[in-house]
Amino acid sequence: MSHHESGETDDNELREAQIAAQKEIILKQILSSDARLRLNNVKLVKPELANLVENYLISMASQGKVQSQITDDQLKQILLSIQQPKRDFKINRR
Repeated sequence: MSHHESGETDDNELREAQIAAQKEIILKQILSSDARLRLNNVKLVKPELANLVENYLISMASQGKVQSQITDDQLKQILLSIQQPKRDFKINRR
């Protein structure tokens, strides 16, 4: 039985690796090198925020809403807008 479970784990890891690779390819296409560097720095400090931003960017790209490469300044705006509601939420919870 444990053999079957390890097989499933391998499949899941493979699938996750493929998804991660596809995300990388899309992000490389839609982010300027400065923006990509910033997103990688964010990923080191706040991995969950970086993941939200990556998913947002990929969904924008898949909907055809990204006409040109996203610059560092545009990425800063996206990061701010995604972080904003969380702060308000924490304040309201007190």
